Amino acid sequence: MTEILPDETKRFLRAAIADPDETLQEMEERGEDFPTVGRDVGQFLRVLAYAVDAERIFEFGSGFGYSAYWFAEALPEDGEIVLTEFDDDELREARDYLERGGFADRAVFENGDANEIVERHDGPFDVVLIDHNKDGYPEAWDAIREKVAPGGVVIADNAMVSGIQDFDAILAAMEGEDPEMDAETRGIAEYLLAVRDDPDFETSVVPLGEGIAVSYRR
Repeated sequence: MTEILPDETKRFLRAAIADPDETLQEMEERGEDFPTVGRDVGQFLRVLAYAVDAERIFEFGSGFGYSAYWFAEALPEDGEIVLTEFDDDELREARDYLERGGFADRAVFENGDANEIVERHDGPFDVVLIDHNKDGYPEAWDAIREKVAPGGVVIADNAMVSGIQDFDAILAAMEGEDPEMDAETRGIAEYLLAVRDDPDFETSVVPLGEGIAVSYRR
């Protein structure tokens, strides 16, 4: 798998982040056998939420609540974050962690397919995180783009690498070629092309974690 950053840079990034609270540290231990965005990306998500004065956040794929916990601290007390997760056991874990952190009162817990759940929630959202099945990214974009507030951001995790998609094929597609791709790789490539070419959004890819695409709505 392509390595995005050298080890020394990863160490530097980690050293620049203050230690998270005890609940987040426990969640990181829980995440050793479950993929999460990781501390570097988690801190970046929190900074983005603060930067746009986020009041409403929507997540496509929340797992046991790791990214939601990073976001939640940046929300005002009357803010809202919608967590979506197909696995009801993981969603129960997310509820427990956010309750322990004092954030459950600003969370909505939705069990099921995020691409269906989003249809039941009106915008605008100030921050959106897309981090579920990779072949579902283009559908998620179509469902959410009109619900993003001007000045809001959409963040897509695994924009560059993961254990699933083919980095070289994504790059080739971004450069105008038409390589053979599996469904997960094609989902990421089509998403990146869609956000890059959308006139209402400005997009950059940040090499943190496994790559995150950040799209700002003008």
